[in-house]
Amino acid sequence: MSSRIEEYALIGDCETAALVSASGSIDWLCLPRFDSGACFAALLGGDENGHWSITPADPVRSIRRRYREETLILETEFETDTGVVTLIDWMPPRRITEAPDILRIVAGRRGRVRMSMELIVRLDYGSVVPWVHRTKDGIRMTAGPDSLRFRAGVEFQGKDFRTAAEFTVSEGSRIPFELVWFPTYGIQPNNTDAETNLEKTDQWWRNWSGRCTYEGHWREAVLRSLITLKALTYDPTGGIVAAVATSVPEKIGGTRNWDYRYCWIRDATFTLYALVHGGYLEEAQRWREWLVNAVAGAPFTPPFLCN
Repeated sequence: MSSRIEEYALIGDCETAALVSASGSIDWLCLPRFDSGACFAALLGGDENGHWSITPADPVRSIRRRYREETLILETEFETDTGVVTLIDWMPPRRITEAPDILRIVAGRRGRVRMSMELIVRLDYGSVVPWVHRTKDGIRMTAGPDSLRFRAGVEFQGKDFRTAAEFTVSEGSRIPFELVWFPTYGIQPNNTDAETNLEKTDQWWRNWSGRCTYEGHWREAVLRSLITLKALTYDPTGGIVAAVATSVPEKIGGTRNWDYRYCWIRDATFTLYALVHGGYLEEAQRWREWLVNAVAGAPFTPPFLCN
């Protein structure tokens, strides 16, 4: 079952984004763009609609979460009776990677913790089960024009159209996992070194955060909000989506469940107003160029424009 919406954390690469529950499950992810079909859609249904969970196999005593300072790198700490582990989740911006990529590292902090992983990929909002085959260092999943490659630092196996692993993490050990999207008709991306990628992603976000000129009250909270707004920006055009998910009703059983993966002029204006006051003039200039082209009748580039 998916978590309450307020329990999800956001990670993204400025072209799409994922929602990660407090229990370590990615329950929403559209690839390769915000407006693409979801390959993880448990947010709207259940695990069978697609999710990727990495969580302790034994009962959890406490969960603590935080973003690394000045970044969109999420760290979730699990404490059990036998030890402590940290799950590190991030998506590298496309400027530093070949393809849409989501990476996770399980880091042992204290003792030994038994872990469980389950990967269920369902394309087109949970409606399509991909064809899966083994490669020399992982698995490839394909459904029509979409393909994904999964690699892990532990042994895993397929069962009942799912990919699962049971492993133990000791203090000081770090175990990487990667899921990358690429077009079926294209060239498969090169393998990524998770640790190097983590360092580059960390530096990319810190460089961006370092441009913030706001020095008033609650600066840390303001910068965190600006980072979130940046994550909602579609980098190729500068357009800003109103939300990353769709079909989440205002109330359970209600009909007001619109798709907000659009760029609304009013919402984007307020967002740019906040970014400009934070010193981010480049984002405002890119938005202006995109809006002028859109109004002039140029072919739309996602995210689509709404009134």
